[in-house]
Amino acid sequence: MTIPRRAVRTRPSSASGRSRRALDAAVRVAVALTLAAAIAVQGGGAAAADRLLVLADWTWPTSPPIRVLAPFRAPATPYAAGHRGVDLRASPGEPVAAPADGVVSFVGMVAGRPVVSIDHGDGLVSSLEPVEAIAAEGENVRAGDRLGSVGSGGHCEDRCVHLGVRLDGEYVSPMRYLGGVPWAVLLPR
Repeated sequence: MTIPRRAVRTRPSSASGRSRRALDAAVRVAVALTLAAAIAVQGGGAAAADRLLVLADWTWPTSPPIRVLAPFRAPATPYAAGHRGVDLRASPGEPVAAPADGVVSFVGMVAGRPVVSIDHGDGLVSSLEPVEAIAAEGENVRAGDRLGSVGSGGHCEDRCVHLGVRLDGEYVSPMRYLGGVPWAVLLPR
């Protein structure tokens, strides 16, 4: 019995690897600019085009040093298991700040834990928990304004703050707005 030989892939030299990475970076920038322009031309306007870019006006809601204890894990379906936000290291009583400008849209208990939600406009809403709020519903907040302090309850009990972000009702990674999501690169086979 003859066993067929498998195709052997060789790794490119470091010089060609650097060239390939530079080309990939240039292609990613060109694609992002093209998509942003297409959305603006199709009537989506600047607000829709901005959704493709990391927002420079977002800030971390907890004090440095920032440590992500659990990353965002998108569920396969709307009701499947996943982690619909990021858990940031925080201690009980530590201040919690607004990650971006907006209007406090909810302050209250959800499933036994204190939650604060902020409507940032254009379909973008952030929620933080557990947070003992000093902010009130309807209050305008700016990035960095104190919302309250780390409370207790939920899976973050005494060790973190959970930050979730929804865009048009769908959960997205908060790191998209905080600058921590790398570009996905699809390479030809």
